[in-house]
Amino acid sequence: MTQSSHSQSSDPQRDPQHDPQHGGRVVVVAGAGGPTGQAVVRALAASGARVIAADRIPHEWDDERITPAVIDLLDGAATGEWARGIAAAHGRVDGLIHLVGGWRGGATFGDTDLADWDFLHDLLIRTLQHTTLAFHEQLRSAPGGGRVAIVSQHAARRPGQGVAAYGAAKAASEAWTLALADSFTGTEAAAVVLVVKALLNDRMQDEKPDAKFEGFTHVDDLGRIIADLWNRPAAELNGTRVDLSD
Repeated sequence: MTQSSHSQSSDPQRDPQHDPQHGGRVVVVAGAGGPTGQAVVRALAASGARVIAADRIPHEWDDERITPAVIDLLDGAATGEWARGIAAAHGRVDGLIHLVGGWRGGATFGDTDLADWDFLHDLLIRTLQHTTLAFHEQLRSAPGGGRVAIVSQHAARRPGQGVAAYGAAKAASEAWTLALADSFTGTEAAAVVLVVKALLNDRMQDEKPDAKFEGFTHVDDLGRIIADLWNRPAAELNGTRVDLSD
């Protein structure tokens, strides 16, 4: 999961096959360039969605359903303008998958460096605030129901002493998402928190072929779970915290 930190943005191009009258789903993925983001983007594209794949640096995709974007998600005004451009180009926004993430921590509570909090606040919280506010109305009124998902971690509720800043940032991100879910009440939209112990990718397995990675969630599985969110009723999903490590 990666941070978006540049101000240049690519203009989404209108695609007749994904025009609203054809029912094409449009999903924005923030933090699309890392192993997790790539897996989720490809799963969404495979499901038939037009994916706006945003990251801090340009990334090449070999799928015509995927439109890359470079945007400074720490700039609220730029994020809002970007969101309006996507809505204008595609006529709808059906999903926002927020994968912007990072980690900092130490061994003990006393070793906590509050610079870590500043870093994590921007990375995990501020980017989520800007994107959800920018896309809120489009998601709330999306045909068939919009979906928002974040990936959280057990530290949000059971933080160890060395991850006070990380746990607090994750908890704040969850609280923000649940408030967003409350705003979707009475609509077909849903916001959900997906909780993992840790994420696993093929490179990690290749580097440690004998490791068991118990309780880890493979990024390909995460991608399939996210792509399936639109197949589940909003009332079943909205405001839920789904533990994927069980």
